[in-house]
Order: sequence, then structure tokens, then C-alpha cells
Amino acid sequence: MYNQELVKEILNQILISTERILRRMRPIKTSDDFLKNERSLEKLDSICMQLIALGESIKNLDKITNKSLLKNYPDFEWVKAMGMRDILSHHYFDINNEIVFDVCVNEMPKLKKTVKRILKLTNYTN
Repeated sequence: MYNQELVKEILNQILISTERILRRMRPIKTSDDFLKNERSLEKLDSICMQLIALGESIKNLDKITNKSLLKNYPDFEWVKAMGMRDILSHHYFDINNEIVFDVCVNEMPKLKKTVKRILKLTNYTN
């Protein structure tokens, strides 16, 4: 069995990070909005940092649960989130604003919903 308190902590960190990304995305209406000026580039940077943190947290969660938790929630593409972390971390100068935009708009709501579901179903909610 794995440390349930640690799992709860990581899930809550993922939820906080997801909500932070969604909040930061509010003024961004198109992928080109990331490229308008220095301030919007900083927003892209900050969102990418959160995506890296998310991917790392998901990797850690999968590791400490011996790959037994996330496979029960196929509504979200966990492997792709971990892979995006690797791409953002190791190929930072090749970041594609369109992909980041698509992930934030289409995948972050799914991740938020799935994590809330995990917390509820596993009795990890506060």
C-alpha cells in the first residue's frame, strides 16, 4: 500500500496548479495572444512552468502508487502530460505556443475534473 497522505497532497498540488493555469489563461483567447508582447510571453513562460510542475507531480504520483491509481482514470491522458513535461523541460526553446494553448484550453478542464473525481472517490477530500 502507498502513503495516502502523500497521494492526497500531490493530488491537491495538481489541482492547485491546474486552477492556476486556467486562471492565467483567461485573457488568452488565441495561441497568438502569447506572442503579442513581453508581458504575454511572460504569461506563456509561467504557464509552461506550471505544466512542467504538473507533469512532474503526475510522474511522482504514478511512481508512489506503483502505477495503480492513474490507470483507473482513463478520462485524462496521463502519459501525454508526463511527456509534455519532458518536452517543455528539455526542449524549452522549441515550445510551440499553439500546442500549449490547445493543452490549456482542452486538457486542463479535463484534468481538473478528473483530479476532483479521484479526490472524491478515494476519500482524499478535505
